[in-house]
Amino acid sequence: MTSTRERQRAAARARLEKEMAERSAKARKRRQTQAIVSAGVALVLVVAGTVWLAVSLGGDDDKPDTTAAAPGASECAFNALPTEQRPPQIKDVGLPSNQQSATGVQTMTIDTNLGPITAKVDRSLVPCTAGSFTYLAEKNFFDNTKCHRLVSEGIKVLQCGDPSATGNGWRDTDGQGGPSYRMAEENLPTDKRPPYPEGVIAMAKSQDPGSTGSQFFIVYGDSPLDPAYTVLGTITGGMDIVKDVAKAGDDGAFAQQAGGGHPKKEVIIKDLTMSNPQG
Repeated sequence: MTSTRERQRAAARARLEKEMAERSAKARKRRQTQAIVSAGVALVLVVAGTVWLAVSLGGDDDKPDTTAAAPGASECAFNALPTEQRPPQIKDVGLPSNQQSATGVQTMTIDTNLGPITAKVDRSLVPCTAGSFTYLAEKNFFDNTKCHRLVSEGIKVLQCGDPSATGNGWRDTDGQGGPSYRMAEENLPTDKRPPYPEGVIAMAKSQDPGSTGSQFFIVYGDSPLDPAYTVLGTITGGMDIVKDVAKAGDDGAFAQQAGGGHPKKEVIIKDLTMSNPQG
């Protein structure tokens, strides 16, 4: 009897140990499977993250880098004005190319009713502004427009470049026109005294940075203006025309605002051209 019971107990212990071993083996297998699956998921996430990073940073070798400027060129930002911010005086002629040549010298020729005015423009100093001016000139943007403002005391400038300043007489909106984009200022004369000497041609703007458009001014006497306006170039001919206009004076229309007024001696830009860069 005793030996029979012992054998039964031993058999029961053996079955229990076998069952526990099988359970242990199954649990171990489940853990291994879970570990493999987890590792696989992690790998997928890493690979997916790598792909996202490559795309978001432009790491696709099959696509050319369109943001880098070509040799001898500058990358320019011409910022289109929102449609709702475009008054009737704005003339939409599209946008210049964002890559502009930064080499060579151009001749600007302003053919007026009083005779030609010429200026030298160095593209290495103002690649974006010169590029914009060339683009606008090719679009006949300045043709048949009037220089709308003369300041015969103080800053001594003749201001032009508003595409809406045309026809007979003057309007209250003269001076509010320009292209449908704006750009940053360049070649600021922060180290020059005076910043704008006689013979400089520079770009007009509002008080806000990055507000340069198409309007420009010719300085006919050393000017104490703050060095916040792009120096586009230097007058090489026709300064006598500008000085004759200055001698005739202005009508004081802007005296209570920006200063000066419409020139009493009318200046009409019949045509404005920019030569191909030389040198």
